[in-house]
Amino acid sequence: MSPHVLILGGTAEARRLATELSGCPGVRVTTSLAGRVARPGSLVGEVRIGGFGGAAGLAGWLREHRVDALVDATHPFAETITANAAGAARATGIPSVVLRRPGWRPRPGDDWHPVPSLPAAAAALSRFGPRVLLTTGRLGLSAFAHLSDRHFVVRSVEPPEPPMPRHTEVLLARGPFTVADETALLQGKLIDVLVTKDSGGAATAAKLTAARELALPVVVVRRPPLPDGVTAVPDVAGVLERLGLGPA
Repeated sequence: MSPHVLILGGTAEARRLATELSGCPGVRVTTSLAGRVARPGSLVGEVRIGGFGGAAGLAGWLREHRVDALVDATHPFAETITANAAGAARATGIPSVVLRRPGWRPRPGDDWHPVPSLPAAAAALSRFGPRVLLTTGRLGLSAFAHLSDRHFVVRSVEPPEPPMPRHTEVLLARGPFTVADETALLQGKLIDVLVTKDSGGAATAAKLTAARELALPVVVVRRPPLPDGVTAVPDVAGVLERLGLGPA
């Protein structure tokens, strides 16, 4: 019987993994998307959309669909999904692996201010000027909603959901962006401070370079820890090695 691999997540790494696994002889690939993005990009292999109903629901789906291996390739900040995946893997005994691109590292000239959470990022803003570029995603704006003395420029792929700060300017745009793009945005909007999650990867790193070159402070929200006993691999090759698979 062909091995069945379930990939959780629509990240760039998940897409690359689906493509690589589809090239492995006899491997069946299903990628599960949460459904929060209205127009997800194309994926190789089977695709399902929607939640599972927690760890127990995911465990049931793994059994019902005869999944042989589970790969959590969700966003580094998808804390609940990662916990559910770990619980489902324990409950079923199915081999699992977490795929996480490495986080960013500060470089000479960076003025980074690491914080553990979005509420901590909001609290840190009192130390900087009033104009904020917020690139933490459309679902976390409630952490900043009480700040009426700041002007927020919020960049998002899709319209953000309330509650959000009183003074919010929304820019709907999909990356990747160049350093020139980010420099023009920071200068054009008179930004005093950038707020970002440590998503890692090159696709969204240009804003960090632009902030460094403009000597702007960056509030960086650190990643949540992985569940106890769970470790991550940094790339698709590591997943293939962990699962004992590889391209033909």
